Amino acid sequence: MTILTPFRLRPWFRPMVWGVRNLAPWYDHKISDQPIGEVWLSGNDCVVDTGELAGNTLDAVFHERREELLGESGAHQERFPLLMKVLFPREKLSVQVHPGDEMARQHGEPHGKTECWYVLEADPDATVALGLRPGTTLPDVKAAIDDHTLENLLQSVPVKKDEMIFVDAGTVHAIFPGVVMLETQQNSDMTYRLYDYGRPRELHLKDGLQAIRLKTEAGPVAPKIEPISGSQSVGGGREILVQSKYFRVDRTRLAGSKTENFSLPAGKKSNTVQLIFVGEGGGQLESKGQPPIPLQRGDLAVVPACTPEWSFTSTAPTEILRAIPE
Repeated sequence: MTILTPFRLRPWFRPMVWGVRNLAPWYDHKISDQPIGEVWLSGNDCVVDTGELAGNTLDAVFHERREELLGESGAHQERFPLLMKVLFPREKLSVQVHPGDEMARQHGEPHGKTECWYVLEADPDATVALGLRPGTTLPDVKAAIDDHTLENLLQSVPVKKDEMIFVDAGTVHAIFPGVVMLETQQNSDMTYRLYDYGRPRELHLKDGLQAIRLKTEAGPVAPKIEPISGSQSVGGGREILVQSKYFRVDRTRLAGSKTENFSLPAGKKSNTVQLIFVGEGGGQLESKGQPPIPLQRGDLAVVPACTPEWSFTSTAPTEILRAIPE
């Protein structure tokens, strides 16, 4: 068996009632039936698109090559650790909340769902709902759900392109139209829907009310510069967009045709998997002794723990988002 090398994943297109019928310029995907709301980039059913494992699902690679893929850590035994996806809301998403780890385990899941949103596109007046207004109580939330006024209790937060927003488990939230978001999350689909604007979908009020935390750490996150000697990136290093107990997401911008070397962040105790998303531009990802992997805007590649060092050569001004599980 040869060593596991980086590979590109084929996106998986998920229909949603609030989605769109045109994914351009991000994806050339013909939509014939239901609108597409989510494009999953590292879901269990996403298929390897390059290399000797082409045709295998990510879930199959995880179970057959887990130690090479994730490293020697005992964490993440059950499933691939991070799910990344691009959201295309044409209508308001439901008002919802995700459980934390403890509650998720009570329901037979290995972990809860903390996530973050990176704004790929935003209209000038774009907003999201993030958390409850100060002073709101759980009885207030229950009463507002009953009389269809829950939106009045939500904090509205303006968002703009290139901004990172952290959404920890227990935060009541909703995404509104006028944005395209890259979501990075714990790999869980546990969502409790609290309010859905009259759409005929199931609500999960008992569990949802239990999952709510009235105060959370959710909100926009200012980037932090991480200087790197010899970097060809704009500004000479990475921008750490978010660092949580579950994941780190950083951004590297390359101006024109440049080659940037990547390795795991300093202080990382052991090798682990890296997820590479191209937000703008394109080029090719290379690792020692392996054929280059072409990547363009909207593509995601997986760099396994056993090959932690790699490089990216851009062919135009390029933005690279990298997610690393903790």
